[in-house]
Amino acid sequence: MGTPSTPERLSLMLGLVLLMLSTLPRYIVGGHDNRFNLILIALVVVVGVAVVHWRMLEAEARLRLPRLMGRLGLCMVAGLAGMGLYHALFTDFIGWELWIAHGATLGLLTHALSIWFRAPSA
Repeated sequence: MGTPSTPERLSLMLGLVLLMLSTLPRYIVGGHDNRFNLILIALVVVVGVAVVHWRMLEAEARLRLPRLMGRLGLCMVAGLAGMGLYHALFTDFIGWELWIAHGATLGLLTHALSIWFRAPSA
């Protein structure tokens, strides 16, 4: 039947949901209605897949999820801080909506790399 659902995958999916939500303001501010609607459709699909994965998680795996979500939150905050520092030092002010989107992207990437580095070797 394939690989079972893992809390790591679910935390990445939930991070993707946060990332997609963080991009919505830039499309609203920029007047990109078509892109906004496409992101909303994709967001509904990812949330649906995340719900299915949540239901497939075993009870023991669900107990590991709060710790992963805490790590995701810390990575998101670190991503926002990192992008804020980067843009403060190297670019002109780009707007809060781009800062949030870039920070969430860096945060999710950091979270994914932290999961990858902690993965047991086979």
